[in-house]
Amino acid sequence: MKHFYLIAFFFVCSLGFAQESQAKGDIDGLKLYPNPVTHGKIFINTTENAPKKIMIFDVLGTQVLQTTILGIELNLSTLDKGVYIIRIFEKDKVATRKLIIK
Repeated sequence: MKHFYLIAFFFVCSLGFAQESQAKGDIDGLKLYPNPVTHGKIFINTTENAPKKIMIFDVLGTQVLQTTILGIELNLSTLDKGVYIIRIFEKDKVATRKLIIK
């Protein structure tokens, strides 16, 4: 039964995030790699490569990380293994993706 509630939670959250990202527009040329993360670092590439505000949430919707990066590299070595939601803001655009840390 716990799995059902977890899946329902993800579904509701994804609908909410999807509606917000459609309102602002998705980030052009967004590449998030490697996903799943195995060595504690991810690279976030976009067409504009402008400064990005990053917010990461756990499966319960609690914000676990908020930072701004100027380049493309983000260190996630402080996060535990698991499934997360990452929101990336660049200028007036936003993108939401699932992030897996192994």
